[in-house]
Amino acid sequence: MRSARREFLQVVGAAGLVSLGGSVPRFWSQALAQQDGTSAGERVLVLIQLAGGNDGLNTVVPITDDAYYRARPALAIGKQAVLKLNDRWGLHPSLEGLHQLWEQGRLGIVQGVGYPRPDRSHFRSMDIWHTANPDVVQPQTGWIGRTLDAAQGTEGREAVAVGLDRLPLALVGHRVVCPLVKSLEAFRLNEPAGGSPLRTADWQRAVQAPAPPRGELEFLRRSAQASLASADRLKSLGETYRTRVEYPSTGLAQRLKLVAQMIVAELPARVYFVSLDGFDTHAQQLPGHAALLAELAGAVASFVADLEEHRLTGRVLIATFSEFGRRLAENGSLGTDHGAAAPLFVVTPHRGGLFGEAPSLTDLDDGDPKFTTDFRRVYATLLENWLNVDSSAALGGRFEPLDCV
Repeated sequence: MRSARREFLQVVGAAGLVSLGGSVPRFWSQALAQQDGTSAGERVLVLIQLAGGNDGLNTVVPITDDAYYRARPALAIGKQAVLKLNDRWGLHPSLEGLHQLWEQGRLGIVQGVGYPRPDRSHFRSMDIWHTANPDVVQPQTGWIGRTLDAAQGTEGREAVAVGLDRLPLALVGHRVVCPLVKSLEAFRLNEPAGGSPLRTADWQRAVQAPAPPRGELEFLRRSAQASLASADRLKSLGETYRTRVEYPSTGLAQRLKLVAQMIVAELPARVYFVSLDGFDTHAQQLPGHAALLAELAGAVASFVADLEEHRLTGRVLIATFSEFGRRLAENGSLGTDHGAAAPLFVVTPHRGGLFGEAPSLTDLDDGDPKFTTDFRRVYATLLENWLNVDSSAALGGRFEPLDCV
């Protein structure tokens, strides 16, 4: 048996077929081996993390609030420069793609989102957002992971992280294993270094050979079979997917394009997670923040256009989040420092507008606008009103959903 195991690993290990770390997500082992997805027609949630702490005040600009302009003599976005939402609010001028969605009645803005006793540490605050627990000490699972744990055994209830180096805490569960896909190219089967390349037929023979039931070798064979099927299915995405939309060449746009490919292919995932880094704007904020917001808006606009082309906009909701906002006052380096509450975006098929109460810019908490909307209410909205799943397992209690979905 040891010899058979060693020979098997030499074949499939060289091909990269047992690189899933000893566990096979149902996403791979059941669905990718099939020709048809198991989630056809089901709703999908796409989460976009704005890592670093997005400056909400320069994103959704309070154009009639003198306190904003007094606190930011160098950084405030001018009243004439914004993309107007109404008489009180405007979007940063780089957010043209999102403004178009606003005018179509599809962009929701949830104001003043945060949590009690805000923490200005990136790591601590990110843990709080990913776990949906402001009191978390040693985080082990995330809010999406716990949702999947509760739904284990229900087909089509999976989550995928796209374009990241490691699985985000939000997707970590006790019983489920969510896949991480950096790119279609990265998931191709590897040919061994040196010597003659192994043919796919060799891999197929290796993984289909009989093995004692329930033994280690049988588990490895099943793992390899799932990986081979996964690689074949993901490879086919790039060969069969077509779109007339010209995505920007930015990293976020290309990640969302991959998400679109997976949704079009009806892969059995209800949640996709992507990230855009760089929002920690302590110095020289204006040019860098403008570029990041332009990347966000361009990527989202292209993604939505792609979904429209494939008649999928009614099934997909997009939500952004960031670990915290920035302080009201600008600093001495033409930037802003870690803050607390901030707005977030929700792109829906048919419901836009401003939701929640905007924080006061004169009644502050140690220089920060106070949160007015608990972030767990946003999560409850996404889970219950969009994905139609119970939120109590993920959130550790009941939180009233918002009416933005």
